[in-house]
Amino acid sequence: MSYDIIVVGSGPGGYVTAIRASQLGLKTAVVEKESLGGVCLNWGCIPTKALLKSANVFEYLSHAEDYGITVKDSKVDFGGMVKRSRDVADGMSKGVQFLMKKNKIDVLKGTGKILAGKKVEVTDEKGKQETYQADKGVIIATGAHSRELPNLKQDGKKVIGYREAMTLKKQPKKMVVVGSGAIGVEFAYFYNSIGTDVTVVEYMSNIVPVEDQDVSKELGKTFKKKGINIMTDASVEKVDTDGKGCKVTVKTKKGEETIECDTVLSAVGIEANIDGIGLEDVGIATDKGKIMVNDYYQTNIPGYYAIGDCVPGQALAHVASAEGITCVEKIAGHEPAPINYNNIPGCTYCSPEVASVGMTEADAKEAGYDLKIGKFPFSASGKASAAGAKEGFVKLIFDAKYGELLGGHMIGANVTEMIAELVAVRKLETTGEELIKTVHPHPTMSEAVMEAAAAAYDEVIHL
Repeated sequence: MSYDIIVVGSGPGGYVTAIRASQLGLKTAVVEKESLGGVCLNWGCIPTKALLKSANVFEYLSHAEDYGITVKDSKVDFGGMVKRSRDVADGMSKGVQFLMKKNKIDVLKGTGKILAGKKVEVTDEKGKQETYQADKGVIIATGAHSRELPNLKQDGKKVIGYREAMTLKKQPKKMVVVGSGAIGVEFAYFYNSIGTDVTVVEYMSNIVPVEDQDVSKELGKTFKKKGINIMTDASVEKVDTDGKGCKVTVKTKKGEETIECDTVLSAVGIEANIDGIGLEDVGIATDKGKIMVNDYYQTNIPGYYAIGDCVPGQALAHVASAEGITCVEKIAGHEPAPINYNNIPGCTYCSPEVASVGMTEADAKEAGYDLKIGKFPFSASGKASAAGAKEGFVKLIFDAKYGELLGGHMIGANVTEMIAELVAVRKLETTGEELIKTVHPHPTMSEAVMEAAAAAYDEVIHL
């Protein structure tokens, strides 16, 4: 059977690409071996946010007296939290099924393998194989999986990855989280908030090390207040799983120490799903475990494209979606602008939340800019005080010469909902002075953006 476009993988890169292709009048099919929506919808972005919401609700109940409300005997139903998370994911996956039907996209169930001549071989769960033709191109959107370190092999029981972390049968009493990127700190927050004794081990000198140093330090301080044990400049040397639990040997500047726990969560990054999908047979070039592509996601072999976590760049759902749309619009004869990877927002959904875009202060200084920096704490925000969410701040970094917003960094309640304003400001090349004069509603958390800009120009009112 012949199509214009065949997309291999149905995550937020794959299914979005397929829908945009269909909108552009291209006959489209998607190959998927598991559930529609991929890792993000079924095992990542969406179900983790459901778990985190459960943690937020429990925290509210635990501190209800702060809001003048008496709540007695609230307790964690771990199984109920997990079930709600899975139900949310299942509902979203069914939503993608509806979108496939609505946009007349064929779903080819099975494992896809790339063949020469713009063909894809699909093997279903019974071993039956069918080969399909893609006249205009094959788009590889196979995503990624949890990375394993040589001395931290995952057994799925005691040493686990993110999939197992959201479907454990029993809540661990003690957990060691290795790695403090978004996955690590989100799970550290979740398990700590419901009563698990959590230790975070981070190789770098700050947790969430890709963030601005002020944000990293603030989150570390907040986590320690919550009772999370933070070990930075540290590495896990080995994990002994022979006994009932785990004995984790951690190397620090002070030497080695052993931590006993029930479960070790490995959150040390991801690896692209590119093995065994036919890349070598077709001759598609890879480097450092990623498929090499140009600005419009074409590989070195004409008619083959790749997007999302299996290509270089930020491994984020919204990046994969944007790449897929750009890719298929180019195939359809449009002239989309290449994606500006310096203006991609990053969000971490622990509590307090973290959100950022653009350069950190250290990056901007290293690049040689003369800077104006404004910082506004949520402790000075009326809305934050009323909401009982005074932790964190907004930090804005401007080029002193032209007023360009080089970077924006936020930590606090709901900042993942606020960061898009700064992405738009940077996209439109709005200056700091224009941002100050943009009237923000009161009382809102978003006023802190205007106030931080004003602080950079010595015009701040409420601080």
